[in-house]
Amino acid sequence: MRAVYPGTFDPFTNGHLDVARRGLKLFGSLTVAVAEGGKKTPLFPLKQRILQIRSSLKGLSGVRVEGFAGTLVSYLEEADARVVLRGLRTLSDYDYEVQMALFNRQLDPEVETVFVVASPEHAAVNSGLVKEVAAMGQDVSGLVPPAVLKALKLRLRPRRKK
Repeated sequence: MRAVYPGTFDPFTNGHLDVARRGLKLFGSLTVAVAEGGKKTPLFPLKQRILQIRSSLKGLSGVRVEGFAGTLVSYLEEADARVVLRGLRTLSDYDYEVQMALFNRQLDPEVETVFVVASPEHAAVNSGLVKEVAAMGQDVSGLVPPAVLKALKLRLRPRRKK
């Protein structure tokens, strides 16, 4: 059974990587579905995020990475998938994710959402904080895979004053 792990993944963190690996163990087959952005304005364009994630997941069999636009339920229908994988870090994640799962089931009663609780070492990590800290020149090497770290350093390189 193929599960879909959707998100903006801007950037893809070690927490995302952990959820993807664990989802792959649970389902044997996983699609990481990278959302264009919706109401968010991503730091990285969709194609670049897809390449970063593919590099981060290199060597794992049974996983694929694709971009999508529109609703998750529409994507699931196109992908012929019915299981959504989501990671939970905090109570606020839980509240939001349950609302989304219920809404998705309203749109398609066949859609099931499976939650994986974040590993303790990744529970405090989120993409927004990673971007913020990286933009201030702090080392985020323990928070993101190497391909993402390289992209962050290039994108957020401090501009030299003349």
